[in-house]
Amino acid sequence: MSLFDQIMSAVANPQQQGSTNQLGGILSVAQQLAGNQGIDSGATQAVMSLLGGHVRSSLQSQGNDQAQSLVNQFAGLGSNPNAVNALFPGSMQQQIAESISQRTGLNSGMIMSMLPVLVPLVLNMLKSGAPAQQAQQQGVQSGNSVLNAFLDADRDGDVDVGDVMGMAGQFLSQQR
Repeated sequence: MSLFDQIMSAVANPQQQGSTNQLGGILSVAQQLAGNQGIDSGATQAVMSLLGGHVRSSLQSQGNDQAQSLVNQFAGLGSNPNAVNALFPGSMQQQIAESISQRTGLNSGMIMSMLPVLVPLVLNMLKSGAPAQQAQQQGVQSGNSVLNAFLDADRDGDVDVGDVMGMAGQFLSQQR
């Protein structure tokens, strides 16, 4: 099952945190950031796909419990430099920005300025598979299906976070 399918499954499951409002918020912030940076949505999707690979590597190195803790702590819709620092210590941030810059043609300084917004967005997307508050109160002890799918991917370097953003946009426009 693709990452997008996992997210859509979480959106449809009241026992999980995913919702169309959550997806809409993530897309809205990503579109606003793209507009503020003067880049198109395709470039933003490419950056998010490449960033998703780095986020996955960082979370995989943490172990499942710590990865879920980081997702819970830093998922959001606003700028959060602490999220970037928690996942990518020190000079790793510049290396990631330069790597993404080489693959997209965007300026690495611009990418560095986008990381504090994009990292929490990726984590917010991953949080959609976590048990909903009501399910937690009822004692439902299930893992985060979206995060698990993300971490257990086939490691081919193709993290489809950008694809998820595009498909989510299409899905939400059909819901209106």
